Amino acid sequence: MAGTNGKQKTARDMILSLGVIVLVAGFIYLFIPHDDSEPEVKRVDYRVELLTARRAAPYPVVAPEGLPAAWKATSVRYQGDDFDTWHLGFHDPEGEYVAVEQSTQRRPVFLDEATQGARETDRTETIDGRTWTRWEGGRYDALVLEGTKGSTTVVTGTASFAQLTKMAQALETE
Repeated sequence: MAGTNGKQKTARDMILSLGVIVLVAGFIYLFIPHDDSEPEVKRVDYRVELLTARRAAPYPVVAPEGLPAAWKATSVRYQGDDFDTWHLGFHDPEGEYVAVEQSTQRRPVFLDEATQGARETDRTETIDGRTWTRWEGGRYDALVLEGTKGSTTVVTGTASFAQLTKMAQALETE
């Protein structure tokens, strides 16, 4: 029965090896520093893209003026190919997302994309003499402004309507 003893040794060696691997993995997890917090959101400078969009777009391109430094611009893009689409994304002081979207794309298609499927409500807000319509959705809420020269402006995101309103109040065309 020499063969049986060899098989028992092999199984015992595998179990011991597995135990050593688990101990080493546990040591690494406990004693090697790791950061479970969310990464710091990087601020982007959108001035060049804004100037480019304002020169190229057939409508007055908006951007916020005078927001506190706690509002971080995180994304910017202007696509002049089909619909002259302007996008400017921010993280607000509470860590929520707020975006400014403008486009000449057909209104229903553009609004569905920009608001992530939110639906128009009967509520409106007058901000700086302009009437914005509230849209509510599962993921994003939005304020929608009928634009000039065939464009639509949307302030949307995961932030509260109070924060969306602050962004809308800060929007300037020049």
